[in-house]
Amino acid sequence: MAADGLTATVVGGGIAGLASAIALAQAGWRVTVLERAAAFGEVGAGLATTGNGMTALAALGLGEASREVAYQTGTAGMEDQAGRWIMRMPDTRSDPTAVTTIWGLQRQRLHGLLRAAAEAAGRVELVTGAEVVTVKPGAPEGERAEVTWRAGNTGHRAESALIVAADGVRSAVRAQLFPGDPARYSGSTSWRAIIPDTDSEDRLVQVWGPGTEFGSLRVNPAEIYWYGYFRHPEGAVFADELAAARERFADWAPWVRAMVDATPAERLMRHDVYHLPGGLPNYTNGRVVFVGDAAHAMLPTAGQGAATALEDGVCVGRMIGAPVGAGGDLATALAAFDRARRPRCRQIAKTARLTARFGCDLGGGWRQPVRNAIFRRLPAGQLVKAGQSIVRWTAP
Repeated sequence: MAADGLTATVVGGGIAGLASAIALAQAGWRVTVLERAAAFGEVGAGLATTGNGMTALAALGLGEASREVAYQTGTAGMEDQAGRWIMRMPDTRSDPTAVTTIWGLQRQRLHGLLRAAAEAAGRVELVTGAEVVTVKPGAPEGERAEVTWRAGNTGHRAESALIVAADGVRSAVRAQLFPGDPARYSGSTSWRAIIPDTDSEDRLVQVWGPGTEFGSLRVNPAEIYWYGYFRHPEGAVFADELAAARERFADWAPWVRAMVDATPAERLMRHDVYHLPGGLPNYTNGRVVFVGDAAHAMLPTAGQGAATALEDGVCVGRMIGAPVGAGGDLATALAAFDRARRPRCRQIAKTARLTARFGCDLGGGWRQPVRNAIFRRLPAGQLVKAGQSIVRWTAP
C-alpha cells in the first residue's frame, strides 16, 4: 500500500482509541479520531494496571511519563466483610513483573497523558462531537472502508484504509457489524470514588461479602480510590447514592465504613457493569479492527480492562500499521492481529468471570464461610504463579 494511502479512522477517543492512534501514527499513518462527546475526557474514578499495562505504555513511548502519574504498589490480599484476612499476598511492589505488583492511576490523568501524546504525534486529528451514523467495512483486498458521522447538524463522510472500532462497551460500530453480539448486563453495579487520604493501606485490599466486593487502592500519596461492587437490578436509581452506599456497608469492617463515610457526595459515582461474555467471534470485519471494550468488554474482577485496551492499541500499530506501511498485505496483518489478541483476551475474560464466581458474585449463607475456609488453606503463591502469563506480556 502506498504511503499516501495510510489513513485510519479511529472511532472512540478513550484509552483504547488514543493508544491505537498513537501507535498508528508511530507507524507513519495519518489518523482521525472521532469522539462522540463534546470534549475529550474520561468518565470514571481510578483504575489499577499490572505490568503488562505499563509495558504497553512504554511501547507507546510513555514509560517514564506514566510512572510519573501512577502510584506503584501491590496487592495486599482479601478480607471478609468483618475485616478478617482470607488470604494475604506477599509484598512484591519492588518487582514490576509480579502479578501482585500494580499501579494505581486516576483515569483522567491516564487519558490526559494519552491525549497529549496523540496531539504531539503530529499525524493525529482529534474530532469531538462526532456521532457515527454508518460504517461500511470495505474489504482488505478491495474497496476502502467508509464511516459517516454527524457533528451538530452537519454530516461528514470519510474513506480510510483502516477503521479502528474503539467506541466502548456500547459500541455503535459493533452494533452495525456484529448485531448479534450486544453487551450484556453483568448483574452487578459499582460505586466508585477517589477521596483525600494519606493514612490508609496503600496496597489493594479486596473485601468479599455476600454478592458484594469492596476494594481500595492508593492512586497518589494524597488520594485513595475505592469501589463498591454489588449485585443489583439493572438501571436502579437511588434517591441518595451516598446514603445507599453507607447503608450497604454499615456492618462491614470499620475501615470500610470510615472510607465510605469520608466520601463527599459529589465525588461518588455509580455505573452498571456490562460485558461481552466470550468477546466477539472475530476482532476484524473487512477493514475494521475492534479493540478494547468494543471487542472484549470483560468484568473488572481481573483488573485488566485498561491494560488489555493499551495492549490492543500497541498491537494495532505494530501488527497492522507497521507491516502494511512497509508494503505488507492488510488481510494478513488483520488475521495476525486476531490470532494474537482474541485467545489472550478470551482467557483473561474467563479468568475475570471465574474470579467473580468465587468472589463478589458468591451468595450469602453457608457459601461465604466455606469459600473463606478454602481460600485460607490455599498457598498464595499458587494464585500468584497462575497470573504470571497475564502480566508478563511482551509487545510485538
